[in-house]
This record gives sequence, structure tokens and C-alpha cells, in this order.
Amino acid sequence: MSSQPSDDRAAEPDVKPKSKGRELAVRVVSALVLIAVVLGITMLKDHRPFLVMISIGVALLCIEWGVMMAPNISGRIAVAVAAAAIAALFVGYLGHPLLSILMLCFGSLCAGLYAYRLHVGWVDAAYGALYIGWPAIVIMWLHQSRRGVEWVFFAFLIAWAADSAAFAAGKFFGGPKLWPRYSPNKTWAGFAGGLIAGMLTAGALSDITGLFKHDTSASVVGLLVALATMAGDLWESALKRRFGVKDAGTLIPGHGGLLDRVDGLMFAIVAIGGIRLLVMLGTEI
Repeated sequence: MSSQPSDDRAAEPDVKPKSKGRELAVRVVSALVLIAVVLGITMLKDHRPFLVMISIGVALLCIEWGVMMAPNISGRIAVAVAAAAIAALFVGYLGHPLLSILMLCFGSLCAGLYAYRLHVGWVDAAYGALYIGWPAIVIMWLHQSRRGVEWVFFAFLIAWAADSAAFAAGKFFGGPKLWPRYSPNKTWAGFAGGLIAGMLTAGALSDITGLFKHDTSASVVGLLVALATMAGDLWESALKRRFGVKDAGTLIPGHGGLLDRVDGLMFAIVAIGGIRLLVMLGTEI
């Protein structure tokens, strides 16, 4: 009988690596499937499938926002926030970007007033509509603009490169924490790795796409977009701390919620949108 506990203890190290290996496999497979679907739809010249994809994404994000913000009445909050964001998105798709922004602002106020009547945080509801709706409007506008697919790809690839490099560098080098109060796992080494990856990726994409006249300009843009990506990641960590949750949801196996995967991308899209607007206004970069 005395030998049994030692056998159990000896078996434990074999179980944990297998469990971690399965978790990693689930993360990789789910990420690859999601990336393939997103990139495949983005490449289509027809903007309607892209609109549908973004609308579905907005709806899912609003559901997660409602659950985080007011678990007991999450459905009502999700509908109010989604109505504001998706209505503005469709107006933008129809070719009225300025009107869509005004509509989003009005819709966010309506969502806030509705939340106030339900005796939950009206500021959180109003902000949720802006937080989710603004990047949705920008990415739809980008996709419909001249060479829009390339601009959207540019944002996707830089954001993914910066996010992946930040994670890898943080794990490998460790070191001082970036913002331990809200995100204890992120380090300055990861932050630096993300910035470098963003610059290198932008430089490589510039040679392929020709979106920028100078490689230096592309690298600066890559730096800014990578910075926006990591700012978005940190901001979502702060929001989750505010709402007292670890993950935004459980939608994506091995990753958590959809918001956990696109938090940095949302900020990156807004940054690329601002740069694209400067180019359209005649700024040479």
C-alpha cells in the first residue's frame, strides 16, 4: 500500500505536459481556423460578405460586453449596444461615414439612457457602443476604400505580428512588468518585442504592397500600429479588471472570448484608419 502514493506522484508530471500540449494544440488550431476564415472573406472583392462578418463580430462582442457589464440583464444590454453599433456600421457601408459616426454617438447615448433606466452603469453601456462600433465603422470604410483590402491586410498582419512577438518575447526574456496593476503577465521585454515586430512586418509589407513611398515611412507606421495594438491589449485588461472578470468570454477554444483576441486589433484598425485618411488628404508617407 505504501508504494501507491509514490506511483501517483510519479505519474503526475506525465499528465500535466499532456494537458498543456492539448491546450496548446487547441489554441493553435482555433487560431488558424479563425485567421483562415477572416482572411478568406477579407480577400473577396464583394464587400457584402465582409459586412456580414463584421456585423456578426460586432454582435458577439456586444454579447460579451453585456455579460461583463451586467450579467443579470446581459441580453438587454447586448441588444442596446449592438443596435447602436450595427446601425451605424450599415450607414457607413451605404457610403455615409460622417453620418455613421454621428449615428454611433447618438446610439451610444440611447444605449446609456436605456442602461440608466435599468439601473446599471449607463457610462459603461454608452462607452461599449463607441468602443465596439468605432473600429467596425473604420474597418468597413477601409475595406471599401481604394486598395482597401491591402490596407486591411496591413492592419491585420502588423497587429498579429506585434501581438505574437510581444507574447513570445515576454515569455522568453521575462523581466520587469509593464503594467502589473492591470496586466501582471505583460513585460517591458514583450512590449519592445512587439514594437520591433511591427516595424519589421511593416517594412516587409511595404515592399510587397507598395502602399508607402519610403520604407522608413512604413516602419514608422508599423511602430505606431504596433503601439496601438499593445495599447488596446492593455486597455482591455484594465476593462476586465474593472468588471472583475479574467476573460471576456469562452467563445474561442483555448483563447477566451472574441474580445480577448481582437482587443489590440481594434485599436490597430483605428490607427490605420487615421493614417489612411492622411494619405487620402494628400499627405505623402
